[in-house]
Amino acid sequence: MDDRLAERIRLFRAGGRVRPEVADFVTAELRALADEGRAVTETTAGVLTSHLMLALTRLLDGEPITDDPADALLTAELGGRPDALERARAVARRAERALGAALPESEVRFLGMHLAVLTAQPAP
Repeated sequence: MDDRLAERIRLFRAGGRVRPEVADFVTAELRALADEGRAVTETTAGVLTSHLMLALTRLLDGEPITDDPADALLTAELGGRPDALERARAVARRAERALGAALPESEVRFLGMHLAVLTAQPAP
């Protein structure tokens, strides 16, 4: 993980926008991706990081997450990337075990799209 991405997480945490346990969970997931040789940087994973931290925090705060009209497009796009969708489902299972936050399927597909983009990046 590069310094700019670490700074994003620090700012979210310091500003109270996300729960500390969520920031820790997302940081661990990003480190696991980096340990696999993925290019985990502000450019490749900044949006993924923000989206996942905010979604998990909203769930833990009891805020509803509604389906997005673009969900059908995401489903179609992910048809060619079952690996990214399965990876997203694995992250969602870990989040539920670690945090008690069950990501709805629409959020899992968004996460899958972010992961598809990230895993398509060349290794550093």
